[in-house]
Amino acid sequence: MSSAGAGSSRGDRARAAAKLMLAWVALLWLLEVVDVLSGHALDGLGVTPRTPSELVDVVPSAFIHFGFAHLAANTVPLLVLGFLAALAGLRRFLLVCALIVLVDGLGVWLIAPAHTNTAGASGLIFGLFGFLLVSGFVERRPWGILAGLLIAAIWGGSILSGLAPTQTGISWQGHLLGLLAGVAAAFLLRRPRATPSALTQ
Repeated sequence: MSSAGAGSSRGDRARAAAKLMLAWVALLWLLEVVDVLSGHALDGLGVTPRTPSELVDVVPSAFIHFGFAHLAANTVPLLVLGFLAALAGLRRFLLVCALIVLVDGLGVWLIAPAHTNTAGASGLIFGLFGFLLVSGFVERRPWGILAGLLIAAIWGGSILSGLAPTQTGISWQGHLLGLLAGVAAAFLLRRPRATPSALTQ
């Protein structure tokens, strides 16, 4: 592929990733508007642990927030981390997100404290952080390693604080499970390394 063609391809991927994440975040804000206008009827889509009927809320819970402040806190990291993760391809990105959301939601259903209601995109955010942190090392890609180190430098402190069990009103279980799911996704969905073509002399 020519350098011009490679640049065009990278630009197309960046535009596609940006459009997807802007649409994703716009959907979250639209849902929160609907939630407020309906008297917070959508809050019931959060996960209440170990209640069989709540299993249907495992996926929807990642799209619901408890107020605009909750959503605003998740918007920027979701946009940035989602965009970076989607640059490698939308199909793999959606598979990574699906794995994180399912593992995180099912894990919260299993181990969250009784009589709690857990919702929000932070489990996915922690998962994308974990995915980006290790995928460059797993795939031995220098740019991926550099991206992981920069992400760790920028968000590492807040990620660690989000895992502290002492915080009240925050699902550290969901954060931890999302992080672990993202790391697992980096291994399970890693891209194969290109092998050099054999040349004769």
